[in-house]
Amino acid sequence: MTTLRVAMIGYGFMGAAHSQGWRVAPRFFDLPATPEMALLVGRNGGSVASAAAKWGWSETSSDWREVLDRDDIDVVDIVTPGDSHAEIAIAALAAGKHVLCEKPLANTVEEAEAMAAAAAEAAARGVYAMVGFTYRRVPAVALAREIVTSGGIGDIRQVRAEYLQDWLVDEKAPLAWRLQKEHAGSGALGDIGAHAIDLSQFITGQRLVDVAGTIETVVKERPLLESGSGLSGTAGVGVGTVTVDDLALFTGRFDGGALGSYVASRMSTGRKNALRIEVSGSNGAIAFDLEDMNALHVYDGAAPAGRQGFTKILVTEPEHPYVGAWWPAGHMLGYEHGFSHQAKDFVEAIAAGVQPEPSFADGLHVQRVLGAVERSSEERGAWTNVG
Repeated sequence: MTTLRVAMIGYGFMGAAHSQGWRVAPRFFDLPATPEMALLVGRNGGSVASAAAKWGWSETSSDWREVLDRDDIDVVDIVTPGDSHAEIAIAALAAGKHVLCEKPLANTVEEAEAMAAAAAEAAARGVYAMVGFTYRRVPAVALAREIVTSGGIGDIRQVRAEYLQDWLVDEKAPLAWRLQKEHAGSGALGDIGAHAIDLSQFITGQRLVDVAGTIETVVKERPLLESGSGLSGTAGVGVGTVTVDDLALFTGRFDGGALGSYVASRMSTGRKNALRIEVSGSNGAIAFDLEDMNALHVYDGAAPAGRQGFTKILVTEPEHPYVGAWWPAGHMLGYEHGFSHQAKDFVEAIAAGVQPEPSFADGLHVQRVLGAVERSSEERGAWTNVG
């Protein structure tokens, strides 16, 4: 295997991020196969042609089904809204294509179950699928996992995780697809809460088994969307109903016995992209904030009483995860680097013939957590088994 020809379906905000990852990864990492940006797919021919020219894709198509019959396509990268994930991923795996799918894996538990089953069947044929929880690839997060799972903070007792944004505080922000259940599946809970869930499980090496919480749609009607790009848009004429949550609050119990508390909010005034997690153990703690993404704060409970306190580790040394391929120590990495790390890990796993992580089975578990939170909210916050 010398090349992996990639077809990416979708070209919005995540399309730009994934394109950056595919383009840059083979230029900084010594990969066992070179990803080639072969085909970009989108419904609007003019827009997808412009995106392909901007980001470096060789060809374009307006029909994702075209990739299924092309022997020269090895990987299908899905960056569409959640309502199309299951159909595309299952068809691509059946056609023998490796699949990378953006999170959350699907819009419902049932769709995620079908995707995980298709991925398990494909893996038996040497065809692999991975879900894109990219924040796992932030070097400070990967270092946090190393510290916690190696016993560096002792027995895990408590996890606090939150993902705070404010892009919907303005009641005049238009009704984008992310605010419509039929396209997005859920709101803050699934879009950003899924990241907090996955990060807490990744860092601790444990899984949530029970949850209790509530979700709320704070602004129930918004102006219809005239045009949009990324998380921003221009309002048109008329209003529509918001059918997903703006805010989710829940608690959870891990299979190792620890308790977790979570907030996922698009209503946190002044917070732009604050993904934060703190894990407290019997002998120490770690704390991470995406808005200071090159740092990890570590507390050593064994230090002398007069010298105890959180120590800030600047995670830019070549010994740190992923960092050795980049710049000299102290030269910071950014949001986009996680997508290069994702491409690296995916290509290396395919070339080695091993299951890349996080798997569709991992994505299914997160989907079950999301579903359990929704059921708990419907039952006024009752404890609910994840299943």
